[in-house]
Amino acid sequence: MMSRIRRALGAAAMIGALLLAPVAQAQETIKIGFVGPFSGAFAANGDAWLKMLRYAVEQTNKRGGALGKKFELVTFDDKLQPSEALIALKSITDQNIPFVLQCIGSNVGAAMIEGVSKHNARNPNNRVLYLNCAALATELTEEKCDFWHFRFSANVTQRVATAIRGLPKDVTSVYLMNQDYLYGQGVAADTKKFLAQYRPDIKIVGEEFVPLGKIKDFSSYIAKIKASGAQTLITSNWGPDFNLLMKAGNEAGLDIKYFTFSAHLNGGPTAMGEGAGNRVIAVVEGHDNMGAEMGNAAAEAWVAGFRATDPGFDYPWVNFQTMTDMLAAAVTKAGSTDALKVALALEGLQVPDLYGKMNTMRKDDHQLLQPFHTALFTKPVKNDSEKTGWGWKTQTTASTEELTFPTQCKMKRPSGA
Repeated sequence: MMSRIRRALGAAAMIGALLLAPVAQAQETIKIGFVGPFSGAFAANGDAWLKMLRYAVEQTNKRGGALGKKFELVTFDDKLQPSEALIALKSITDQNIPFVLQCIGSNVGAAMIEGVSKHNARNPNNRVLYLNCAALATELTEEKCDFWHFRFSANVTQRVATAIRGLPKDVTSVYLMNQDYLYGQGVAADTKKFLAQYRPDIKIVGEEFVPLGKIKDFSSYIAKIKASGAQTLITSNWGPDFNLLMKAGNEAGLDIKYFTFSAHLNGGPTAMGEGAGNRVIAVVEGHDNMGAEMGNAAAEAWVAGFRATDPGFDYPWVNFQTMTDMLAAAVTKAGSTDALKVALALEGLQVPDLYGKMNTMRKDDHQLLQPFHTALFTKPVKNDSEKTGWGWKTQTTASTEELTFPTQCKMKRPSGA
């Protein structure tokens, strides 16, 4: 009797599982493995970017996600170390997550490109696509370009061209400071190239390379900048390297213009404070006041929604939303999360950004083509930054056409592509 009861219960359980299977499948998400520094000196950047990426994913999911499923971010800590990022990549592929998202650190980005390419060659039935939202060194879509890598942000060359085009006409001397790794070295080289091309009247009166995340007191560097007589400091320092630089400059009363690539990122406005008012210009994808400047109600509502979460910082990386929307469009077009099918769907794909401007994923090198801007830290503004009373106001814009440079990428395409 007991054995018959057990068999009946087992059969019922099996039938129940079969009936519930479609429900479970319908609730399944499309996972994206986000690799970033969630510990160490740059953990604040990793945490902030996770908040921004989650918001972008939420907005894409509200519009339907892809294939009737929502996207889900799964985090992995790389401590801003390439070796740790490759360990994270192994965890992602072991879990059959179809997309790996990495943004912070071009040194990590270079390792990720190589790691993904090797994995896909060895595992054609478990390939992944590398989505890069802010590893910016131009080399990553030039000599290091790879079919499995797509960059959803302007590269160093596009950013520096925007900056030099935006320098005020009365600037005659500049001092260069950059972090001593792939990204900072690229900024330095392109700054010299575009100064010679666009502003040969400007003299470089000094240059520094600083070790990434190692300097705790920038006062000695500020003294050298002051002694040089430079009118403007051009710097790609980011994270604590920018915040500590500004702290030292304010304390020393350094009265120059700062042309930056990261002043608008989390912690930057707080570090700048009153001493940076009307003296700091940032090169930006967008900023929290651009929608209001353009009279774009949808962009204003989007910003208001993020600020309502009280993150403590602005949302400058508007390309994150472009990326998640573009991924959803590509997955939908492909009808699959298969890496090859989605990659082919992404090539040449166009979607509007937050401000309604069309962004294009160039097939030749998998580099996003978009307009870019410079913005002044000033007041009054509608949305201030980090409760400082100061915020960003657009100064100049470089069009997509002005930032579409020829590519030297010699991409090897897999069979079937």
